[in-house]
Amino acid sequence: MDTDKIKLFVPDFDSHLVTLVLELEHLRRLQVSSTTHPIVFLQLKRLFHILESVGSARIEGNNTTVAEYLEMQANDVGRTQDNEKFREIQNIEAALQYIENIGTERPINECFLREVHHLVVDGLSWNPGGEGDENAGNYRQYSVRINGSDHTPPDAILIPQLMKDLVQFINRQDNPQFDLIKIAQAHHRFVWIHPFGNGNGRTVRLFTYALLIRAGFKVDIAGRIINPTAVFCSNRDDYYRHLSEADKGTKIGMERWCTYVLSGLRSEISKVNQLSNYEYLSGSILQPAIEDAFANGRIGQETAKVLEIVAKNQVVMNRDIKPAYGNVSQSTVSRKIKELIDEEVLMPEGDNGRKYILCFSNKYIMPSIVKRLSVEGFLPDAIL
Repeated sequence: MDTDKIKLFVPDFDSHLVTLVLELEHLRRLQVSSTTHPIVFLQLKRLFHILESVGSARIEGNNTTVAEYLEMQANDVGRTQDNEKFREIQNIEAALQYIENIGTERPINECFLREVHHLVVDGLSWNPGGEGDENAGNYRQYSVRINGSDHTPPDAILIPQLMKDLVQFINRQDNPQFDLIKIAQAHHRFVWIHPFGNGNGRTVRLFTYALLIRAGFKVDIAGRIINPTAVFCSNRDDYYRHLSEADKGTKIGMERWCTYVLSGLRSEISKVNQLSNYEYLSGSILQPAIEDAFANGRIGQETAKVLEIVAKNQVVMNRDIKPAYGNVSQSTVSRKIKELIDEEVLMPEGDNGRKYILCFSNKYIMPSIVKRLSVEGFLPDAIL
């Protein structure tokens, strides 16, 4: 590939890539009808942010697993700032939240990319082996080599113009049918330019996340969840191999790269949309997770019975839970419910506190939720 302006890749009509584009266009326009309660959905979205963050960090060599990160959050919050590996993951989470907060209101330009990069490397060591960048939010001023890659990124003096061209490319008004191909191309082009001294991989995956949201894959409450890093971290070697193919600048190399990206997106979006169906979520994820938490001694039998009732019905009242406690007074049931709320395994649905929803963002149930998501094929083995 040369340093000319990035050109839109147009596949042949009979290419498999065209089929993928059509299928993803259907998913983009699909109105996800959610039966999952917004509070439950928000917990899922928070969990997938963790999965996205851990996965993105692991591609770059961070060996922290989801289980380790969850354990750290539950038991060792005070020391997080002192642990470079955990801080790296937290930074990605913060950047994901930043991207969602601004939504589609702010243009994706160079200033946006610089801010995302700053969030990614904030507070991290920039000494050899560190994951930070001494010039956070600024383009590199020196030449670099990428370990394990035959590609030599362009000279630093070319970066400002290359990044300007990239931003113009993604904001150019092309036929909407090319939106996803442009996202795949933009991901590769960013990696090819390697604009920052460090943190380029983490930043480009967040860049891709932002482009998907802007392209119409909304992440509204009780809508859908997007987990693009699952595409790239399911097999790290495949990711880098396809990037190298695209580096050659050939039509077949770019087609293979775009096909790789869009195939992964189609699979992930189709799978994760299932979580909006509460019957599926309850039967395949939540109830088995509660059974697993009980089997592993993280919750007692009485708590398990209560949570199974809540998971099955999604929203419950005191009278729904009472059978789990046997022949006890209503005041006893209310006291026990308060204890479960204090332990953060139940939460009130609203301010009145008379209806309750399962809370699984805790050290008792969350590990089992992750385990079930893995069993159901939502998580690549590489991040567990």
